[in-house]
Amino acid sequence: MPRMIFVNLPVKDLAAATRFYEAIGCKKNEQFSDENSASMVWSDTITFQLLTHDHFRSFATKPIANAREAVGMLIALSRDSRQEVDTITQAAAAAGGKADIRDPQDMGFMYVRTFEDPDGHVFEPAWMDMQAAPAAPGE
Repeated sequence: MPRMIFVNLPVKDLAAATRFYEAIGCKKNEQFSDENSASMVWSDTITFQLLTHDHFRSFATKPIANAREAVGMLIALSRDSRQEVDTITQAAAAAGGKADIRDPQDMGFMYVRTFEDPDGHVFEPAWMDMQAAPAAPGE
């Protein structure tokens, strides 16, 4: 079995969050979804597990952070082209998220934009040309 990542995210409105994640390219896995959670498959190895606040609290002993006021993590999503970075960012905005919460970054070999989901979780879709990337420091 490949190593997988399940990103568990607390959401206020499960239906709205599900629609948002479908709009940015996820597919809902009904087998692991119910009235308290939606399993949103991004790839063969990455799934966003959307959990209502009450359900999320059953897994965490700390209070749920308000992602609109503080950032606990940035979720970077690789894309195959600059156009895909633009497309997912535009889809996020059209589906109730907020696009370009900071200025896009274009470094020539890498292009990054940033968006928030409806609950304020921050995503950074990025394209990188590995052939054009600078050498590692010290090389």
